[in-house]
Amino acid sequence: QGEGVSALELVLTRLHAGGKFDKGSYKVSGGLHGVGVAVVNALSGWLDAFVSRDGYVNFQKYEKGIPVAPIKQLNETDKHGTTIRWMVDTSIFTETTTYNFDILSNRLRELAFLNSGISIILRDERLITPKEIVFSFEGGIRHFVTFLNENKTVLHREPIYITGERDEVILEVALQYNNSYGEIMFTYVNDINTREGGTHLVGFKSSLTRVLNEFLKKSKFSKKMEESLSGDDVREGLTAVLSIKVPEPQFEGQTKTKLGNSEVRGIVESFVNEQLTLYFEQNPDVITSILEKSVLAAKARIAARQARDATRKKNSIDGAGLPGKLADCSEKDASKCEIYIVEGDSAGGSAKMGRDRRFQAILPLWGKMLNVEKTRIDKVIGNEKLQPIIASLGAGIGESFDVTKLRYHKIIIMADADVDGSHIRVLLLTFFYRYMEDLVKEGHIYLAMPPLYKITFDRKIQYAYDDTEKERILKEIDKDSDKINIQRYKGLGEMNPDQLWETTMDPDSRKMMVVTLEDSVEADRTFTTLMGEHVEPRRKFIEENAVYVSNLDV
Repeated sequence: QGEGVSALELVLTRLHAGGKFDKGSYKVSGGLHGVGVAVVNALSGWLDAFVSRDGYVNFQKYEKGIPVAPIKQLNETDKHGTTIRWMVDTSIFTETTTYNFDILSNRLRELAFLNSGISIILRDERLITPKEIVFSFEGGIRHFVTFLNENKTVLHREPIYITGERDEVILEVALQYNNSYGEIMFTYVNDINTREGGTHLVGFKSSLTRVLNEFLKKSKFSKKMEESLSGDDVREGLTAVLSIKVPEPQFEGQTKTKLGNSEVRGIVESFVNEQLTLYFEQNPDVITSILEKSVLAAKARIAARQARDATRKKNSIDGAGLPGKLADCSEKDASKCEIYIVEGDSAGGSAKMGRDRRFQAILPLWGKMLNVEKTRIDKVIGNEKLQPIIASLGAGIGESFDVTKLRYHKIIIMADADVDGSHIRVLLLTFFYRYMEDLVKEGHIYLAMPPLYKITFDRKIQYAYDDTEKERILKEIDKDSDKINIQRYKGLGEMNPDQLWETTMDPDSRKMMVVTLEDSVEADRTFTTLMGEHVEPRRKFIEENAVYVSNLDV
């Protein structure tokens, strides 16, 4: 640019100097503004850049974004590429300078799946014994789908894989059906996870539904169907990865994770339509197994609709839409309301008496909960344990779930601190994740943390939430104190209303954990492992994590 500045220094110190501002630089990019590496440099305490080209390694060091010295030529090399090493500036990042190995490994694993043949090495040298993982998947997104379907029973042995290029858009699709009742779909544009979907996802879904309905008309199942397969029907049990490369992507939404290019929908739709049709014509056994599952899903959907209609009709006759066991709150602003889903009628009674009726609602649960991981939606909707939850929350279920209609912004699971209580928590979390996922994504689900111990001394009471806290309290108590009494709570029902309010329900003193979703891939695999039909993965999980168990209930 006539300034006597090297290309290396230009991209490391100037904004908007990235290749995406020159259409000839590279075909596609995941970046948006050409500021990435320059911002990293500016926010680093130091940065070292090594560039291997033209037979030599060239080096330049930066401190706080400023070059310390001109580029220096080091040793000869036959390699070609760039290495960047940096340390974040701790005067800027005062609280977030510790890297999370799991977050990095999940993202790098994802990138390795999306770029078949590439090798990515993650090495953690902070440990006494360095930890290293190499991510390399020759199968690309086919391997990704296999990874996602691990511990699931698949309907066809190999994932369906189609790829090609159309109108400068490169497309890759891998999909495989399993016998579960949910769907797993991940979409990417230029290696960016488009969590909010976009035009490419709309095109894929539309095409898949159309293709399966066309094959249904020619199949032995057509006589059993009075209506066409819906999108939900054809996606039951589907695991799919859609990865496209777009020269000039237009991202939308607050987080820029939704593709807005209108032309991409038609490109994806026509491509998937042609390629899937060809594949199914050549693999009749695969399409037969998929149609069989989709038809069963359609029948379940129709049964679920009839069950919903019957419930609405009954409620209109009875003159009430909320379950009888629900003790509702008086506040109408959902953002100020919370509902406690409480294990057992006795604990529910104490919670009802101890609550603040203005903003706290109580819904007691009783009996054995349904494991929705092994159940179709019609059975879920008709389940007498889950119906009150669905009705109380008021936001629907499955595809019809609308988080904006939620009646309470805090949904608090309150169960005993024992094995049975833990089981109920996992069953409820599975239900919320599979059928009301936005509740988890948006941080509406909480776990109440009732105390394990009540310690009485000198007419004082303290509560301990684990053994470590109990021992700390006992050490702090004066040895000359009156008789010390320690009570271990076996269940919530042992607390009177005042104690339950003070320890578990009072916003000023209670302890709760919010349930978050950091990695959708790992969340899905974990729920499949813990709640799915295969025993061996669950046994392995228990063996690997048994060492971390505290307060073992035996």
